[in-house]
Amino acid sequence: MESKQLKWVYLVVLALVWGSSFILIKKGLVGLTAMQLGSLRIIFASIFLIIIGFKSAAKIPSFKWKYIALTSLFGTFIPAYLFAIAQTEIDSSVSSILNSLTPLNTLVIGALVFGLQFKRNQTFGILIGLIGSALLILNGAFHHPEQNYYYAILVLIASICYAVNVNLIKKYLHDLSPLSITTGNFIVLLVPAFTVLLFTNFFSQVGELKVQESILFIMVLGVVGTGIANILFFKLIQMSSPVFATSVTYLIPVVAFCWGLLDNEMLTPVQLFGAFIVLIGVYLSAKK
Repeated sequence: MESKQLKWVYLVVLALVWGSSFILIKKGLVGLTAMQLGSLRIIFASIFLIIIGFKSAAKIPSFKWKYIALTSLFGTFIPAYLFAIAQTEIDSSVSSILNSLTPLNTLVIGALVFGLQFKRNQTFGILIGLIGSALLILNGAFHHPEQNYYYAILVLIASICYAVNVNLIKKYLHDLSPLSITTGNFIVLLVPAFTVLLFTNFFSQVGELKVQESILFIMVLGVVGTGIANILFFKLIQMSSPVFATSVTYLIPVVAFCWGLLDNEMLTPVQLFGAFIVLIGVYLSAKK
């Protein structure tokens, strides 16, 4: 299959996997704290990737490990905890919609830090995306007073981290294999994640049934939604562009919204309109 066709296959597969991640986080939070969930997600992904990709990590030149560390920080470590904390207060479907701002943030970070150039329609896209996000958050806060929508800011920060990550990979790690990058990331993260877990009282709770059920959800999230998905994502970045790769976030909210409906989550009509505006803004910002 040609790369032009293959990149769309990668895009759809990633949308299905990552669109399902938000409901897995929600189920994981039933028996785990946000910090426990973030740590276990990284630990399960790390163990899986070290088993299948340890030899590939040896191919990483020593001078590139600083970029591996940076991409692990921005691409996985910070977002893993931010999304878990955010979903203690906001619905999984709202979290996924706000995550769709990643391509927009990729463009902004690329222009400000990495020298990419803006075009007029992309500037309009950024403004429209911000308006849609504000509408989504403010209306959600009004209709769901039991939820603290300030936590939505954490998702926005996570999307900025993702934007930094893809620009770093495209600029500094484009010549490494996706498996090398992903395995290197999680070799770096294993000890910090385990250290965080030690301070969460996890091991005194692991005998509880609801904790064990939540661990199973996070095992799937770590291995499939983080480990395997990151390999596919880094491959997609290399065969296309940072903005195209992050456009997977157009499709993620659709998958997450369907899971949310099955789990009795509902968006108000105004929130749906805000989500539509966000996607228009992201589309305009990603156009060449």
